[in-house]
Amino acid sequence: MNRAQAIPRRLFHRFWPMPGHDVFAGLLPQRRAGAARNGGRWLASTETLGRLGALEVRLAHTAAEIRKAQHVRYRVFYQEGSAIADVAMRVARRDVDAFDAVCDHLLVVDHAARARRSGTPPVVATYRLLRQDAAERAGGFYSSGEFEIGGLILGHPGLRFLELGRSCVLAPYRNKRTLELLWHGIYAYVRQRRCDVMIGCASLDGTDPDRLALPLSYLHHYARAPEAWRAHAHAHLRVEMNRMPKEAIDPKAALKAMPPLIKGYLRLGAHIGDGAVIDRQFGTTDVLIVLPVAAIKARYIEHFGGGAQSQAA
Repeated sequence: MNRAQAIPRRLFHRFWPMPGHDVFAGLLPQRRAGAARNGGRWLASTETLGRLGALEVRLAHTAAEIRKAQHVRYRVFYQEGSAIADVAMRVARRDVDAFDAVCDHLLVVDHAARARRSGTPPVVATYRLLRQDAAERAGGFYSSGEFEIGGLILGHPGLRFLELGRSCVLAPYRNKRTLELLWHGIYAYVRQRRCDVMIGCASLDGTDPDRLALPLSYLHHYARAPEAWRAHAHAHLRVEMNRMPKEAIDPKAALKAMPPLIKGYLRLGAHIGDGAVIDRQFGTTDVLIVLPVAAIKARYIEHFGGGAQSQAA
């Protein structure tokens, strides 16, 4: 599915210029230099969410930093992965969509390294965070293009939803320290913004559900969300996840075949929505993650809730 189809038209036109305009102007997110929005308050550019040695996790505060995150995403999704870029993305070498303008961008930067061109610490990992209030102003969550999110939100009035997406880490940094620092940053953000539920699409590589029968069936039988937290894939996009009977599943083999990101969500206490969706642009099969903050296991609250520096050992 072309994700641009799921973007509200008014938001899409804010990011991608009309014919006759500079095509690259739409690739530049508009952000106030040196600050990031936190509700009605502007955060100072020096604010950090955590640090482990030379690695720091914080929000992007300038358009230049968001462009760096987009470049990391392009390297991981398009150059390493099987995502299909359009002409503008190939020229700019950045993964861009209209939601970038309304999201907060979580970054991990390496202060022990220097980018060749800018001489500044490079961005080595990123997550995109979309709060419910921002999503409502923009016309909806990104994941609502694949899953029926509206009913889930209506079923839990008074709770604040946060969408996680575009998670990626450069290959040399794909280790426990970087992932723990990202999650420390997410949890710090959740506490500061008083978010109650995290949602988002998570992907399995490949677009043939039969080849993904083992992990999809495991998620259906062992991690399916209870009815109160169950959101469904849109009927016209839905792919059945129940492809093997429960008694035929080898749980160890299924978890071995599971992407590390999904396994991480499951360890935290996440549920999986009903039905999967094939994303042709990214070459993946997507499932919906639903993680109420109250469901996060106590040992992870203790681990991520402390100071990140204390986890460096």
